[in-house]
Amino acid sequence: MKKYLLSIFTLVFPFLTFAQETTSEQIDRVFKDYTGWFVDAIFYEIPFSETYKIPWVLIVLIGGALFFTVYFRFINITGFRTALRVVQGKYEDIEKHGADTLYGDPTPNEDHNIIETLRDDGAHGEVSHFQALTAALSATVGLGNIAGVAVALSIGGPGATFWMILAGLLGMASKFAECTLGVKYRDVGEDGTVYGGPMYYLAKGLKEKGMGVFGKILAVLFAIFVIGGSFGGGNMFQANQAAAQFIKLFDFESSNAGMYFGIVMAFIVAIVIIGGIKRIASVTEKVVPFMAGIYVLASLVILGANWSLIDDAFALIYQGAFSGLGIAGGLVGVMIQGIRRGAFSNEAGVGSAAIAHSAVRTKYPASEGIVALLEPFVDTVVICTMTALVIVITNFDGSFMEYGVPIKKGVELTATAFDTVIPHFSIVLTIAVILFAFSTMISWSYYGMQGWVYLFGKGKITDLVYKFLFLIFVVIGSSISLGAVIDFSDAMIFAMVVPNIIGVVLLSPVISRELKKYMKAIGIKHDALDEGAEDLTKHM
Repeated sequence: MKKYLLSIFTLVFPFLTFAQETTSEQIDRVFKDYTGWFVDAIFYEIPFSETYKIPWVLIVLIGGALFFTVYFRFINITGFRTALRVVQGKYEDIEKHGADTLYGDPTPNEDHNIIETLRDDGAHGEVSHFQALTAALSATVGLGNIAGVAVALSIGGPGATFWMILAGLLGMASKFAECTLGVKYRDVGEDGTVYGGPMYYLAKGLKEKGMGVFGKILAVLFAIFVIGGSFGGGNMFQANQAAAQFIKLFDFESSNAGMYFGIVMAFIVAIVIIGGIKRIASVTEKVVPFMAGIYVLASLVILGANWSLIDDAFALIYQGAFSGLGIAGGLVGVMIQGIRRGAFSNEAGVGSAAIAHSAVRTKYPASEGIVALLEPFVDTVVICTMTALVIVITNFDGSFMEYGVPIKKGVELTATAFDTVIPHFSIVLTIAVILFAFSTMISWSYYGMQGWVYLFGKGKITDLVYKFLFLIFVVIGSSISLGAVIDFSDAMIFAMVVPNIIGVVLLSPVISRELKKYMKAIGIKHDALDEGAEDLTKHM
């Protein structure tokens, strides 16, 4: 592996020298000329009022979330307690062996869609429920929770928080649906490696419904989009923002500081991603709880120091959610900003999380779908709301933000809010930003690689080629400013919504059957435990 890494850095140096000699503005302009049409198409805004417009892709995201919420009978609420129990491993035995084996269930879980890929009769997969959850969370919990919320509040005011929370709650149903399908239609290689995600359930699932050609087209489109998104928004943007925060904190003056930071970051990322999803999951299960814990703890300290203002903050949020509080566009403007931030933060409906969740060890696809619904709750309902409350409470006097005046540098504003109560917390926040960026990169490397191998075939060489390219882009992203490239990669990420939502809606009956099967299995377990308790009582 050392030789592999050395070769990468040897090749990267000349490329970076050329990139720095060629100005970022030139690269930006050329790239925009060729890709601007795609960005404009994906983020085309439909006029919603005289003042505000809403991106059509956001309508698809929220529309899908509403459909799944109603279709699955508010699984985002009714399945919450079960999700916590699944993550705790309460049903690990039936997920590994099946209710038919343990309790004589007359309707065995044959998992017929992927029976040709099985190596044995045990539960296939590479990671636990908790590891799959943290791997997916690591891709969504990041700069959007720190910087994105501040930007949303600057435009939409405190009321945007209410709609952001609503978007997170609705997104829970979308995550449940797509991640159930991710496990249902995954492939398992002879060596136990799992290949899953929308590419597979679009192709396999729609083929079962007699729409094989249509499903294959959607799968190929999704694979192309996820590769583009992994190189840009899931890589270069993260590396760029982390490098900028690091350089600003330590006030580095060298023009090569970003490049050196990128090389170090690429080296660390390489160590993790070369090991595949198992190593990625083993890292994220430690990093994600740690970094989220630090951030939430700091938020709680600030809220605790200002506990008397919490009710006032919620009153301001509620009032602003339905009145607009003088924000341009009024109620509609506030609603759009909140829903947009919530939907874009947790990526529910994008389909990316289904790739990570498909690697879980279980015989019941719906078990992981239920776990996945916790993701938007943690990302948006908890962490984004914490950020919003801190900003609202520390900005009651309007000392550092004027609502209705858009800002571009959200990290700096959030750091200011935290520094008002915890001096020099911006240092800790910089570390958090770097950890957020790192975890996002390693998870998106896995997402992109799955799309890559779907298009170009499975094998070690294919994997190494993708990882090699991914590491190069880590260093490039840290070294130069590429605004148009980031816009394009963001468009690629949200282009994933179109084929994904179409496929998941069409396959909703399959998801419903899987949910009933799993709920019956855990119900059988509870019945067996109750009977065992009764028998024990009789003999006492």
